[in-house]
Amino acid sequence: MLKWGERICIFSGNANRALSEKISLEMGIQLGDVDISKFPDGEIFVKFHSNIRGADVFLIQPTCYPPNETIMELLIMLDAAKRASAARVTAVIPFFGYARQDRKDQPRVPITAKLIANLITAAGASRVLTMDLHSQQIQGFFDIPVDHLYAMPVLVPYLKKVLGDGAIVVSPDSGSVKLAQSYSDMLNAGLAVVAKRRIDASSVESSHLVGDVAGRVCLITDDITTTAGTLTAAANLLKKEGAAKIYAAVSHCLLTDIGKKRIEESPIDQLITTDAVPVDPNLPSKIKIISIARLLGEAIVRIHEGASVSSLFKIVDNNNNVKN
Repeated sequence: MLKWGERICIFSGNANRALSEKISLEMGIQLGDVDISKFPDGEIFVKFHSNIRGADVFLIQPTCYPPNETIMELLIMLDAAKRASAARVTAVIPFFGYARQDRKDQPRVPITAKLIANLITAAGASRVLTMDLHSQQIQGFFDIPVDHLYAMPVLVPYLKKVLGDGAIVVSPDSGSVKLAQSYSDMLNAGLAVVAKRRIDASSVESSHLVGDVAGRVCLITDDITTTAGTLTAAANLLKKEGAAKIYAAVSHCLLTDIGKKRIEESPIDQLITTDAVPVDPNLPSKIKIISIARLLGEAIVRIHEGASVSSLFKIVDNNNNVKN
């Protein structure tokens, strides 16, 4: 059991304090005392009240809504920790905002994910701990070590209970096939793929299905959902093709009002997700939240001790406990 003062200190930003508190409980160490406030003109002020000189510091802050504010808060925390002579500062970012802007896919547009990576490095981060990046290449945007975790080992024990045998894992588009294949392997399930055409930023059309889902229990997998257009379009197609039950597993659930409405009205029986971002109390009742606090807590301990983090990818027991 870790104790305060053993050269490890964890602090929480304002983005998802509930998750930070769960992580601290799993680790058996109190969150450090940090003041994060605003001046009358809206500027953010940060002050660490704990002595972190020579400490291994972990700052927990998903860069979720509102992304510009949560990112700026993280950057100022990083700078303050570095200037307070912390030996090492790790940015723990369960959800990495701006990850969908990861390439220049049209003229005169930015690669914002790369910009954010540069800012985090320049602010003083020694390394980054994150989970289910929208695209793997974002790890290469950083010039510091990145530990990339996956929600899948945390979600799979629950999914095995509800799906039973003979399930089909469905990729809602061609870009999610690799993720769906990983779920398929861990669940010992079949695989199907939906062909998707994006109409606009919030509307999607699913036109073709590769695979037979008639009479089968289906699981749609994706890393993130906001407007739920991709998920619900795929679910409607699966229902049309005769799927018996439809589940969805998503690492990051940032549903807008239209997304909530779509999920509620869709043929999806249950959407399983994590608490990487703050849990909205107004989420539809068919959404199930599974905490990643134990996974992140164990990863923080392993980083501190210089142990393997990749070994966490598949080591989960039936009670959702991560073990050595």
